[in-house]
Amino acid sequence: MKLIKLSILALIISFASCEKKPGAVTKDALKTEIDSVSYAIGMDVGTSVSSQIEDINSDLFIAGYFNVLDSADVLIDKTASQGIIQSYFEKNREKIMKRQQERAAKEAEKKFGANKAAGEKFLKENVANEGVLTTESGLQYVVLKEGNGKKPTAEDKVKVHYHGTLTDGTVFDSSVDRGEPTEFGVTQVIPGWIEGLQLMSEGSKYKFFIPQELAYGANPRPGGVIKPFSALVFEVELIEILDK
Repeated sequence: MKLIKLSILALIISFASCEKKPGAVTKDALKTEIDSVSYAIGMDVGTSVSSQIEDINSDLFIAGYFNVLDSADVLIDKTASQGIIQSYFEKNREKIMKRQQERAAKEAEKKFGANKAAGEKFLKENVANEGVLTTESGLQYVVLKEGNGKKPTAEDKVKVHYHGTLTDGTVFDSSVDRGEPTEFGVTQVIPGWIEGLQLMSEGSKYKFFIPQELAYGANPRPGGVIKPFSALVFEVELIEILDK
């Protein structure tokens, strides 16, 4: 936040003190060290502002500066102004992050599009198999054993045994193989698990076929067996809903 304030302050000064349009000066103007420092700071501010503010109303920008400087009536309460600035930058960061994620997903799809196609083909064929049920989200499951206990909610913590594979049978994680159940909150896992667990009663064992968009999508753990856009298969036994 301090860096942002410094950049804004420097930009105000550059707007308020510059009589010539940006770009009107030539290299001959850089006669002293402070000339070069001044120009370099302007470049730094320009880079900072262009990366953080998509558009700015320079007239209102300068008006706000001079209203405060001249102790004139301001249009926004000074305390409220800080909240406005902070809110803007928070929303802007979210937009930038979303764009970066979308860009990364497109790049990943170019590289791993075959995974996505293979997963879609697998699920399309799998739905015709006996006992396979499909939810509205696209999650597929088979009831291997139906329990008679209560069903967990999103607020619950559960103890489960599971065996996870890719659609070709490659094992990537298994509490069964480790010989030790695991415990976690229902909402601490991938969307396919969150939905699937809430279909189960204590004592149940289900097999889930999870589309990539309900698994890790374009962003699995780097370096792991699961590649971007991989559909996943889990056998899950809901042992117990734990006390809160």
